[in-house]
Amino acid sequence: MAVRSGNENHASTRRSASEAELQDEAQRLRTRLKPVVDQHNLYLEDVEVRVAGSHRTVHVVVDLPEETTGSVGFDLISAISTDLSTAMDDLEDDDRPYNLEVSSPGVSRPLTEPRHWRRNVGRLIEVKPVTGDVILGRLQDVSDTGVRLIPQLPVKKGMKPKLGDPLALDFSRIRKGTVQVEFAHPDDDHHDDTDGADPEISGAVHHA
Repeated sequence: MAVRSGNENHASTRRSASEAELQDEAQRLRTRLKPVVDQHNLYLEDVEVRVAGSHRTVHVVVDLPEETTGSVGFDLISAISTDLSTAMDDLEDDDRPYNLEVSSPGVSRPLTEPRHWRRNVGRLIEVKPVTGDVILGRLQDVSDTGVRLIPQLPVKKGMKPKLGDPLALDFSRIRKGTVQVEFAHPDDDHHDDTDGADPEISGAVHHA
């Protein structure tokens, strides 16, 4: 049986304490920065603080309100980056240098909250249930307790997808959900749907 040395235990304790401090700092910043995000009619998705040596990075993720379609554009990211940087510079209890990164979630973000699902109604979603096979389907509706999909049934390569009967899934039965980038079938009248997917857009501000 392996026995951990006192130095290993001490290092593990220090890492845990450091992680707790970073989480506390992120929560404080979330409270301070939320009003700035609200002024831009955006939703504050997340604030993360990362430290590597003397290098400190504050990563802020913003998104459109769930009832809004489209994606966060670069001009809006640039504008809110400037305002968030000003707000952080005004913090009287912290004058440490930092890099501020502001981004939108992007299409690759896992769907972990009901609002994430609502923002993607109409899109093709891959659902990994807690038990059973992966489900690929068009997100039709979202409630407080779950979602309804129109499954795409497996077909031979090159054939247009066939649709199954509507399928309801409670959030408790979903392990993971992700948006799929779509390309139109050659027989379709519309163009590819990649423009409808939210690309991750980011901006950065350095403060010394």
